Amino acid sequence: MRLTLPGLFDLQVNGFGNVDFNGPDLTADCVSRALDRMRATGVTRCLPTLVTSSFDRFAANAHVLSRMGDAAIAGLHMEGPYVSPLDGARGAHPRAHVVTASRDDFDRRQDAADGRIVLVTLAPEVPGALPLIEHLVASGVGVAIGHTMAAAAQIRDAVAAGATLATHVGNGCPELLPRHPNVIWELLAADALHASFIADGHHLPASTMKAMIRAKGTERTILVTDAMAAAGCAPGRYPLGDVEADLGSDGRVSLPGTPYLAGSSLTLDRAIVNAMRYTGLPIEAVAPMASTIPASLVGAATSGCVTVDLDADAVDLRVVEVKA
Repeated sequence: MRLTLPGLFDLQVNGFGNVDFNGPDLTADCVSRALDRMRATGVTRCLPTLVTSSFDRFAANAHVLSRMGDAAIAGLHMEGPYVSPLDGARGAHPRAHVVTASRDDFDRRQDAADGRIVLVTLAPEVPGALPLIEHLVASGVGVAIGHTMAAAAQIRDAVAAGATLATHVGNGCPELLPRHPNVIWELLAADALHASFIADGHHLPASTMKAMIRAKGTERTILVTDAMAAAGCAPGRYPLGDVEADLGSDGRVSLPGTPYLAGSSLTLDRAIVNAMRYTGLPIEAVAPMASTIPASLVGAATSGCVTVDLDADAVDLRVVEVKA
């Protein structure tokens, strides 16, 4: 069955097609190549995501991305550097560049990005986080909670201050947590928060993701790739900022010699397929999670349309045509 869907919108993408948005050698040509390859998977708009790094690296890469002039870039997602410094919660974010949240620090980053930062992922327990959330919201910048070990009261305070999203729920936290309470339950239970999920089969088991989407409901669920340079590439070693990650033959991306994930090789069309398989939901319920819902969250619109061939029996789809 052939269907036409709104263009897909990826809220969190660190790189694609052997291009690292966080790398030291980023150029406009590199970004264009990555966007072209993402477009072939149905993504017509996205938020290139800059993770925790030195200010100089952030400023250089934000400068390149913010001045692209390509409508596919709906803004920038700044993930860190205001994240938990603790192992596990910090994930692949380098500890040396994690900093205290402050208005002054964010403002100089926003200046470097020519005002294009539209979403910030931070940990509410980091000193200075709540005043910064209030400043971001007043400035029209979305706030997401992620890479955190926040207590229930800290999450409630962040939501009250204006946070609207939980970033890649179930990840960015230690593998071992108390049964309850813990940060995952608190984020799922916060009705004011949307939640994003990485539906690659590695970040979350199928049954876990099914239960989490049931908890949030389809209208508050967002599918992201958290893709890095390995997306769309053969197995091998690929850069993510100042670290390297290995892409296995099974599609899993991890820090070399460790079991720790470091972004993904997921594409957003496959995220839709996986979410349909995990949940049993129809494409009419799942496709908006990768298009209109994330776009609306950051006050943007989708662009163009994607024509797909859907095999309902096999629960699979193939992108046929993309109009941006």
